[in-house]
Amino acid sequence: MPTINKSKIDYNKRNLTDQTLLKLYYNMLKPRLIEEKMLILLRQGKISKWFSGIGQEAISVGVTMALKPSEYILPMHRNLGVFTTRQIPLQRLFCQWQGKLSGFTKGRDRSFHFGSQEYNIIGMISHLGPQMGVADGIALGNILKNNGNVTAVFSGEGGTSEGDFHEALNVASVWQLPVIFCIENNGYGLSTPTEEQYNCKHLADRGKGYGIDSFILDGNNIIETYTKVQKLAESIRKRPRPILIEFKTFRRRGHEEASGTKYVPEALMTEWESKDPIENYRSYLFSEKILTQQIENTYSTEIKADIEQSLALAYAEPDIIADETTELNDVYKSSNYEHFSPCENKKELRLIDAISEGLKQSMEKHKDLVIMGQDIAEYGGVFKITEGFVAQFGKGRVRNTPICESAIVETAMGLSISGIKSVVEMQFADFATSGFNPIVNYLAKSYYRWQQEADVVIRMPCGGGVAAGPFHSQTNEAWFTKTPGLKIVYPAFPYDAKGLLATAINDPNPVLFFEHKALYRSIRQDVPINYFTISFGEAALLKEGEAVTIISYGAGVHWALETLEKNPKISADLIDLRTLQPLDKDNIINSVKKTGRAIILQEDSLFGGIASDISALLMEECFEYLDAPVKRVASMETPIPFINQLETQYLAKSKFENALNELLLY
Repeated sequence: MPTINKSKIDYNKRNLTDQTLLKLYYNMLKPRLIEEKMLILLRQGKISKWFSGIGQEAISVGVTMALKPSEYILPMHRNLGVFTTRQIPLQRLFCQWQGKLSGFTKGRDRSFHFGSQEYNIIGMISHLGPQMGVADGIALGNILKNNGNVTAVFSGEGGTSEGDFHEALNVASVWQLPVIFCIENNGYGLSTPTEEQYNCKHLADRGKGYGIDSFILDGNNIIETYTKVQKLAESIRKRPRPILIEFKTFRRRGHEEASGTKYVPEALMTEWESKDPIENYRSYLFSEKILTQQIENTYSTEIKADIEQSLALAYAEPDIIADETTELNDVYKSSNYEHFSPCENKKELRLIDAISEGLKQSMEKHKDLVIMGQDIAEYGGVFKITEGFVAQFGKGRVRNTPICESAIVETAMGLSISGIKSVVEMQFADFATSGFNPIVNYLAKSYYRWQQEADVVIRMPCGGGVAAGPFHSQTNEAWFTKTPGLKIVYPAFPYDAKGLLATAINDPNPVLFFEHKALYRSIRQDVPINYFTISFGEAALLKEGEAVTIISYGAGVHWALETLEKNPKISADLIDLRTLQPLDKDNIINSVKKTGRAIILQEDSLFGGIASDISALLMEECFEYLDAPVKRVASMETPIPFINQLETQYLAKSKFENALNELLLY
């Protein structure tokens, strides 16, 4: 029997059984042995990258064992112990790391950038902060379902400097969400030491500023971690609220293996190596005569055999064969929802009324649908679209939010993970910049990455003509049409707005629903009184003619209609796109092949807008049918100004008639 050194960590087994104490050891040993094998494979070039959690196993294992299997955990890239403790088959993990089909992302993402509903684990993305807000959303789902579950989410100490961390803590505190925020303070963010990352003694102290109870635990002490988290989790289940835990530990290998650890003082590394969570716990168990050499040999043999067998199966699996159809089909989740036809009974509605009515009817149809946004509850939103909703649906489903667009988009993602639809109101579309990262990197990519739908609608009040200036009048759809995975809806009429909003909420994919503010109260139309849907990707042909095809959307459609009314002799097809993603390419192309001329009108400035893509599409598909170059008309290449005379000069409306006549004379 080898020499067993005295433990340098003080353990108190309390009332834990020997069986539990041994299980804690086994669950720490397993990720350690896997990591040791992975480091060998990395040197052999059989995996491409590795983020080591050696020395931090007690945190992953302790937290995971303290939670129920039904409770979600959101780990980071050093939390292998979360995945192994939840007993994910090693073959699947190895396939994931090798980019094989049996992994979790079909070779589309690496390491721990995946989730699994089967194991209630939601993996990270490289932008570390969004995990925290997503955990808020899952926890909100637990509250709404009244299931008594808690959610645990991990962050390194470096991630606590990101705004998402602070937004998520604030939301969790205000809403009293059952979340355990776990900070693994391991000393370094890549090579940056803690004293260069934050200026406070303990990160746990940050909880005080948000009214959150916080604790500091020895992250290398598996018993302390397990028992304390177990006790806190049980308390939170009875009285939902957020908790912040700072685990003191150390990263003993590089940020990833290629970066090394030369920046770490040798004495500091030696000190933490002596606090190894597995070696110290092993010594303790031997000293208590709980662990024997025979048990340890059995554990080691069993785990190593599982590793080798699982690796063999992963190696035997053929490499992924690239297939364009498969890739394209996995960007969006199939939208096979029921279609509802409009009834004959109609009433006149303004655009704003149609949106409000469509939203209300969707709330009635989907009994757990949640609306979130600033001032949307009792106040009814700045445009009064949700006025009266609290009285009908309650504050659980109509939720005022703090001013934190990023965290609220992430919360919506968490609700989707928990199976709940949501609508987020951006007070103005311009403010989406504050939630840009989770929109384009989390919502847009989740289904493609690991088949998790982002069942979220983001309402985007947008557009000029209201003298609101550079931060309240942008029409910023082009920021998002470039991003695969998002659907973009932009209605111009009340009828379309109501039907398309119902479809957007039914669709399991993330939808940005643009609502032009200048049209809210200026456009009226007879709209069916019932709940109905309009299919995405179907443009509306508003006028038919032979001389030219006019393509537009939003306010531009009304500018085009005004121009045609002033010029009744112009024979034109007028196409209202209604949705920009998906785009009705067939109807656009067929119309231009018929007329031989095309002009595309957008409110946004010209360069990089949707008009440019449609123009390129027509040049590629209709070149032989064209009698003139495709014409684009857009607003000035400046930010949108405030004062009326400058805004009028800026907008494309004043330019369209001359551009149309020039095209017809070509």
